Amino acid sequence: MKRLRTAARRSAAVALPFGFLTVVYWLTVLAPLAVKADYIDGMAAYDGGDFQTAFEEWRPLAAQGDADAQVALAGLYAEGSGVPANPAMALYWYRRAAEAGHAVAQLNLGDFLARGIGAPRDLVGAYVWLSLAARQGRAWPELRRRDVAARMSPTQLREAKARLKAWRRE
Repeated sequence: MKRLRTAARRSAAVALPFGFLTVVYWLTVLAPLAVKADYIDGMAAYDGGDFQTAFEEWRPLAAQGDADAQVALAGLYAEGSGVPANPAMALYWYRRAAEAGHAVAQLNLGDFLARGIGAPRDLVGAYVWLSLAARQGRAWPELRRRDVAARMSPTQLREAKARLKAWRRE
């Protein structure tokens, strides 16, 4: 009987870590794949012209912080595909993804701010976001940033450079 209790304790000791490892495996390997599957389903719907389904696939992912889904959702709002065109909502989703470091979102956010789409024109903010996108090796944001800089006052340029410097420290 003593051997049976010892074997049961060993079995329970093995089961707990195994169950824990299963949960860890799910959270680190399988769950991100499931999320990406939803994103890919949204892409398939978008490519097929079913913008409403794409929106329904991407919205929960975007709300959970998936930067790719945030950019995709912003694009739907910018284009008015599957949802009424809403530049302010596009700007909102681009900003969330840009703050997470998404280069395309940084570029689009900078462009929206430079043109005053979805918010009042903000050349300082545009310069900052375009600079951050350019740091990720993108050529077009660098060209766009130069164009924005040419329209800025020396005071605005100093402010933008100070914001960029502060961004590095955060």
